[in-house]
Amino acid sequence: MDELEVGEVTAEEPVEEVTAEEYVVEAPAGFDEDAQLRAIIEAAIYITDEPLTPAQIAAALGQPAERVNRLLDELTAEYNRPERGLSVREIAGGYKMATKPEHHEAIRSFVKNLKPPMKLSLPALETLAVIAYKQPVTAPEIMEIRGVQGVGVLKTLLDRKLIAAAGRKQVIGKPILYKTTKEFLVQFGLKDLTELPTLKEFEDLGRLSLSDSEESPQAESGTPNDPLREPDPIKEPEPDEPPLQDPDPAEESGPPTDPEHQPVKAAGKDPGKEPAA
Repeated sequence: MDELEVGEVTAEEPVEEVTAEEYVVEAPAGFDEDAQLRAIIEAAIYITDEPLTPAQIAAALGQPAERVNRLLDELTAEYNRPERGLSVREIAGGYKMATKPEHHEAIRSFVKNLKPPMKLSLPALETLAVIAYKQPVTAPEIMEIRGVQGVGVLKTLLDRKLIAAAGRKQVIGKPILYKTTKEFLVQFGLKDLTELPTLKEFEDLGRLSLSDSEESPQAESGTPNDPLREPDPIKEPEPDEPPLQDPDPAEESGPPTDPEHQPVKAAGKDPGKEPAA
């Protein structure tokens, strides 16, 4: 019996070794390839200034678009975790890496030489807003909305690649139509035009700013409507001045001022008249 048991154990030993090898082989197929490909996509998004579209990444890496989209979703979810300081956002149809909004103030204190942001004048912002909400729109239509000429402003927006021509309107004269560009979405951090604020939101902001402007003069002048304002001290009334009285003739030392009481001058004493004959 003892020899038989030893033989059985000896025969089962190779089976146990094969089973251990099978555990090693049963790793997820393609796991290392996906991790490496995801790392390459992460590096590509990091080094590029412009948002990378899934089609560009798939064409550059020679991978199917479905696989690239899946890896982009995994990468976005990984960077959305609170312990990560960066985020991978979808902007203008592509993907771009940036810092998270909740860290902006802390990071700003460490940054000394920032690239100056694009500055636009108030007429340029008004014209760009009209084009963004009314596109495609012509120059005469923009002028009708704003009430002023804007040829120079349109040239500035074209030079900065915030707007572009979108064909011609089929009316008399065939004026050029204008629309916003991808650079407009990038500069304002928009995924697409649907993320633009609605007109109702602008009206709410206008009412809030108007109410704030009405409250600020009251706070500066300290009107009685302010419940926290201390009351003004009560001022004592100033004594009334005594009314003017006619001087007493008995107390006057000088000649009277009433023309009826002026003394009659003697005829011989008048230097301007000769005595009567």
